[in-house]
Amino acid sequence: MSNQAEHPTLLIPGPIEFDAEVLQSMSHYSESHVGAPFVSIFGETLSMLRKLFLTSDPSSQPFIISGSGTLGWDMVAANLAERGDEVLVLHTGYFADSFADCFEAYGVSTTQLKAPIGDRPQLSDVEKALKDKKYKLLTVTHVDTSTGVLSEIQALSELVHRISPETLVVVDGVCSVGSEEIRFDEWGIDVVLTASQKGIGCPAGLCIMMCSGRAIETFKNRNSPPASYFASFKNWLPIMQNYEAKKPSYFATPSPQLIHALHTTLTQILSRPLSDRFVAHQKASQRIKSAVTSLGLKQLASKPENQANGMTAFYLPEGVKAPEILPNLLRKGVIFAGGLHKEIAPKYLRFGHMGVSVTDPTRGDIDRALEALKSGLIEVGYTP
Repeated sequence: MSNQAEHPTLLIPGPIEFDAEVLQSMSHYSESHVGAPFVSIFGETLSMLRKLFLTSDPSSQPFIISGSGTLGWDMVAANLAERGDEVLVLHTGYFADSFADCFEAYGVSTTQLKAPIGDRPQLSDVEKALKDKKYKLLTVTHVDTSTGVLSEIQALSELVHRISPETLVVVDGVCSVGSEEIRFDEWGIDVVLTASQKGIGCPAGLCIMMCSGRAIETFKNRNSPPASYFASFKNWLPIMQNYEAKKPSYFATPSPQLIHALHTTLTQILSRPLSDRFVAHQKASQRIKSAVTSLGLKQLASKPENQANGMTAFYLPEGVKAPEILPNLLRKGVIFAGGLHKEIAPKYLRFGHMGVSVTDPTRGDIDRALEALKSGLIEVGYTP
């Protein structure tokens, strides 16, 4: 039984609804961040990330650092690229532009390979780009929160390893980890960066990363020091290694309460086969997308293979704008997100369906949202 205060159901693409036990763990009493009890919890949490990302390679390195998912961009740009390096950024929406801006702030040159809104760059175009120029890194947003476009990571990574094996494969998994399958070792990924507040189901405030041994070696072989102090692997790598070995260590103070919450949600996630979790998200996604289609609405990602399992972005009917319907939905106890892509922002909504809203059907979150959407559209004059 949840003891959360009554509130509208939050169904945006993050933050998401949180399990009551996760929130309760946030109320843990204050403790020393270098004391044995907390060090043990932090070490266990780092080790659980290996299971979540499906990596058993001892050279892989997990990171948990106070900050938003955006900090992950800085950590990649500051540690794995150097001034003058070339990076290929695959563009499926708003967040590719932002990642490219982050690289540029560090003096790294970016080339964006763009696709039309709702689509993703084709593998043949990626292959051509890799043959035309040598890139230090290739970045891809697994699920772009602005468009709901899902990128194919396995085939992409295989292509990079075949055409340009020295290029590191970096996955922005902020809106995918916990709701989309990611096989870190099997797919040959070098970095996945994410945040706590989406598919993982923990309150916001933690940047989470998994790096391959190859990525760590790339950092160690730099010609220049990282152009960041807080984001530097030089400072964080020994801290993470010590914590996982259950040894107290200090560079900057972590958030014990958030680490406890992350430990709780990872324990819940890993208590069942990950395959079951991914299937649950796929089934919920299919149901929601079918309902959206039955209302006569079109998704930004029109091709099934491009559609994310943890969110759905759909165009509103002609003449209906997001600011008109969102307050209506809120009155019905449901919160959706408006559009984020600057070219079409008022024309669409984003429906997040991740975590407990999917894995605990007794909550009724999805049913309530679909009913609110249908009646809300009717009330603004649209007839499905």
